[in-house]
Amino acid sequence: MKSSTLLAAFALALTASSVQAQESAPQTVPFEGGTFTITETPQLDKILAYDGKELARDYVAYYERTVDLNGTKVAIFDVGGGGNACGPQTVLAWKTEAGIQSTVVGEGECGTPPASATGDTLYFVPYLRPGASAPVRVWSPQEGLKVAGELSFVPQPGTSWADIVADKITYPSDFFANAELYAAAQVLLGNELEQVALGLSVAGETKKTASGILFTSGCVPHACGSSDAFIGVDVAGKKLYFAQQGDKPEPKTWPTLTAWPAEVKDAMTKALIPPQ
Repeated sequence: MKSSTLLAAFALALTASSVQAQESAPQTVPFEGGTFTITETPQLDKILAYDGKELARDYVAYYERTVDLNGTKVAIFDVGGGGNACGPQTVLAWKTEAGIQSTVVGEGECGTPPASATGDTLYFVPYLRPGASAPVRVWSPQEGLKVAGELSFVPQPGTSWADIVADKITYPSDFFANAELYAAAQVLLGNELEQVALGLSVAGETKKTASGILFTSGCVPHACGSSDAFIGVDVAGKKLYFAQQGDKPEPKTWPTLTAWPAEVKDAMTKALIPPQ
């Protein structure tokens, strides 16, 4: 009985060891007569290499896809520090007569927009929050990385306060898609619009006060409780109310809190100010 127990334990240990070895085995991607590998180190970093030549190293690394840009094959990898605060950066690799070449798009930035391929070029088009502008970058094996232009957030043209329907508001971004509301938010918030919109990114359902004013609150992705924000929308009165947590105990408000209706102030207080 004792020997059979030992044998079972030994078999279990072998199985666990085999599984661990399989999990730690390098990932391989054949490419242009060679092989990309993604190997995990004892420190849990991932090393992206081509035929033994290291191209990138970080906590997360994985192969996305290979595209053909006017006859040149380009392998696309995502490499980054992991976690939810920032997305990975894009590593591009291609082969020339001189051997494997690679470049990082968005190095040092908080993630790289997904790559979209045309016939001979990769486009990196950013996702924009309300109030934001960002460059659109293009890359090709011949020209390298360049800025193609700049995008700015734009609401849906021609929309007005009358188009705001409570049942159609799923996220605060739905409010900002309205042209008249967005124009009012720009006037009220100025250059703080982008930061307040970021604070509304992760939001709950939209509710109504007794008089019908719409409101909701939200937080910065993966940082709830630090820069949470609030929006109140008085469609009939064509007025907006914003608040956001900051360094002080009381949230910053637009307009000043003395101009807020009591019911909206009460909703904001419950959402952003923890009970003592």
